[in-house]
Amino acid sequence: MAYIKASKNPTGDLRERLYLPELIRGLAITTRHFLRNLFVGRDVNSEVQDRKGGNLVSTVSYPEEKTPYPPGYRGLHRLVPRDDGKPRCVACYLCATICPAQCIYIEAGEYESMDPAGESRVIEKFPTQFVIDELRCIVCGLCVDACPKDAIRMDTGLHTPSEYNRSSFVWDIPKLLQGPPVSHPSDPWNKRPSSAPPPHQHLEAHTRIGEDLVPLKLTGGEPQKRTEVTDQPIPVTRFLKE
Repeated sequence: MAYIKASKNPTGDLRERLYLPELIRGLAITTRHFLRNLFVGRDVNSEVQDRKGGNLVSTVSYPEEKTPYPPGYRGLHRLVPRDDGKPRCVACYLCATICPAQCIYIEAGEYESMDPAGESRVIEKFPTQFVIDELRCIVCGLCVDACPKDAIRMDTGLHTPSEYNRSSFVWDIPKLLQGPPVSHPSDPWNKRPSSAPPPHQHLEAHTRIGEDLVPLKLTGGEPQKRTEVTDQPIPVTRFLKE
C-alpha cells in the first residue's frame, strides 16, 4: 500500500531508496489478511458478492461449495421412458439430423408384429443404439425441440461429470434412459384401441398417387373414381387435392 503522501521525488526519499521499510509494510498487510482469514469464520453465501464478515475470502471451495446454476439451465440429456420401461424414441432420426455438432448416433430396429406388448405393436421402429457424445455436444437443445415424441429431454440440471478417459463421455441407452416414465393422451398406444374419426370434417381431402391409381375416400361418401393414369410418369411425391 502506498503512503498517503508520497514524495514527488522518490530518489530523494531515503525510506523508498532502502526498500526495507516498504517490504516490511507489505509483509505486515499480507500477514494481517492471512491471520484474519485463518481465524475468522467465512460466510458461505452462494452469492459471492453478497458475502459479509471479517473473512474476505470469496473463493468457492468446490466440491464442498457449488455455485448454483441459473434458472434457465436445463442440464444434460436423458431418454424418457414409457410406462413399460422402454424408451419413447421411435428412431425417426430427427434429433440426429438437426444436431449441429453431429454428436447423436442412432441405429433403428423394428418391433415384431406379434409382440405381446400393445405399446410396441403400434410402433414401427425403436432404437437399437442411441449414443450421444457429450464431448461434442454444445448443449443447444435443438434435439429436444425436434423430437416429435417427447423422447429426449434436457431437464436433469446436471453438467457433464469428469471422467478418466474419452470413451466414458459417450453415453448409450442404459446411461441415458432415466427419470420417471412419461405418458401423453396423444401417444399411439393410448389412442389406437378406440380410435375414432375426429368430430370435424377435413376441408382439403388429398391422396398420394404413384404408379397406379389410389382411390380417395371423402368424408361421408364413396371413394371417388379417377381417370386412367397416362403414360407419362407421375412423381410419387405429387399430391392431388379436391
